[in-house]
Amino acid sequence: MYEFGGDDVTTQMPVLYVISDALGETAEFVGRAAAAQFFGVKTRIRRVPYVRDEAHLEDIMEEAMAEEAILVYTLVLKGLRDYLEKRAAEKGLKTVDILGPLIGALSNLTGMEPTHTPNIIHRLDEQYFRKVEAIEFAVKYDDGKDSRGVLYADVVLIGVSRTSKTPLSMYLAHKGLKAANIPLVPEVDPPEELFRISPRKVIGLTLRPELLNQIRTERLKTLGLGATADYANLERIMQELEYARGIMKRIGCPIIDATGKAVEETASIALEILFKGERNV
Repeated sequence: MYEFGGDDVTTQMPVLYVISDALGETAEFVGRAAAAQFFGVKTRIRRVPYVRDEAHLEDIMEEAMAEEAILVYTLVLKGLRDYLEKRAAEKGLKTVDILGPLIGALSNLTGMEPTHTPNIIHRLDEQYFRKVEAIEFAVKYDDGKDSRGVLYADVVLIGVSRTSKTPLSMYLAHKGLKAANIPLVPEVDPPEELFRISPRKVIGLTLRPELLNQIRTERLKTLGLGATADYANLERIMQELEYARGIMKRIGCPIIDATGKAVEETASIALEILFKGERNV
């Protein structure tokens, strides 16, 4: 139940019970920092993580009484804090609340109520790393660089060139979703992995031919190429869109017409499709 640190026990050795509804790392660090101010005094620290109920607190206090320990705690659940303070006072145990005063000060300053969520820092860390991992995934499996990514993606975006597959992949990655995207070109067969995954994971993107023609024409200009290239030819674009729609129909995936939509709006529709099972928009 407990994690031990420090040196061997003697009768005169101060004992700190570090109590937390999470890992207790913060309180232990503070306890060690305080103990380090007393040269020649050996202090033993007992860390008790994941304390979530009053019965557990009672067990801890019974043991702490036998060692005349100081209770150092980082409990964000107010009910547990109040219970610990009340019962510790009745038992003659000293307590040190690490987080309570600062949480109270911040609450008074902001006018907001704290969430009282245990282990919230680690939850936020998990969200951050999940987002970073998703962004790295989107970069690695962008534009069909490696079709194996289709098998591991949360969502696979397909469509002809310049239908906003990459921007949408990155936007969804910032939401923590691993997105791969595959360009559909009539002369190149789609990767076989695309037909092995659930169609619910695949989203087709399309645009009106006239808009796609404008976008591709501008793209050619930025590259210093003539606007008459086959890439921006309206007839060619219509052929590509027809081919892509055939692939999407074969897969049985939902299709989003991104014409006139910002990336944020398209992403909102994509998320609704993924989590609510909507089909064509």
